[in-house]
Amino acid sequence: MESDSEFDLIARYFTRPAPAGMLGVGDDCALLPISHGYQMAVSTDMLVQGQHFFPDVDAAALGHKALAVNLSDLAAMGARPLACTLALSLPKVDHAWLRGFSDGFHALARQAQCPLLGGDTTRNPEGVVISVTVMGEVRRSHALRRDAAKPGDDIWVSGSLGAPEIALRLMRGDLAGNPGLLAATRKALEMPVPRWRFGRQLVGIARAAVDISDGLLQDLGHILDASSCAAELAYDALPVAPALDKVDESLRRAAVLGGGDVYELCFTAAPVRREQLMSVARRCAVPISRVGSIVRGRGLRVSGIPEAELTAAMHGFDHFRHNEAVT
Repeated sequence: MESDSEFDLIARYFTRPAPAGMLGVGDDCALLPISHGYQMAVSTDMLVQGQHFFPDVDAAALGHKALAVNLSDLAAMGARPLACTLALSLPKVDHAWLRGFSDGFHALARQAQCPLLGGDTTRNPEGVVISVTVMGEVRRSHALRRDAAKPGDDIWVSGSLGAPEIALRLMRGDLAGNPGLLAATRKALEMPVPRWRFGRQLVGIARAAVDISDGLLQDLGHILDASSCAAELAYDALPVAPALDKVDESLRRAAVLGGGDVYELCFTAAPVRREQLMSVARRCAVPISRVGSIVRGRGLRVSGIPEAELTAAMHGFDHFRHNEAVT
């Protein structure tokens, strides 16, 4: 009979051998070395049932996403993943769910070479709460900071935009049922692909970067605020997810400009870096699109977009302003 004690659950589902030189699950703290001349990059994200994911989401997909959203933060800094910790709060012990969740989590951890070294588990009758902390390293003074954009820089976006927002609206019932469209967009919402390999290759080429978690315009706005610059985007240059081709035009624009959960990178670079960036993108098999420019001043302009739509998209997602639960 399987034991449901906290320590047996940790041992069964989350304990893995730590890489050489690291101390992992089982002690009071994880230990990992940091190379001379490097800075440690640390980020924590939380996923809450009903706020960030549906109760019936596939457990393996949720395990993948729990780590993916954090790896995306490291990618935005140009950092190499080193290790992670996991805090997990559950309403009850469900071994099948835990097996699936841990399989999804560890599969991505192996791909990214970001081993799980510790964490915590507890009971929460209200639902599942997941908190992951990732640690990475980046050469000192080489991190892709938000405050490094300069007037004249190109603005780039990796991958495509809009699919996760459409999937969320379909699953929440905000849009009329469309099984074909949901099938084409759901994976983008539930199993995002963090660009940690590509992000590392941007170091020394790009200037500023941010991951698109709360919407392109809102997240690009963080770069503009930190760098005291403005931006001009061309909507027609934005990489719209192909699955959105037949979606209503105004809805498609809202998803592309303001939809979150994308976990692609938005970054800036000097125009002389264009060929170098395209070469890196081909090497990493990551599509990138040049979508606009950093300019002097304040604010953000998007050609071809009605002002009302632009204002709404600028708000993106905010955990304390949005009350729409995913149930």
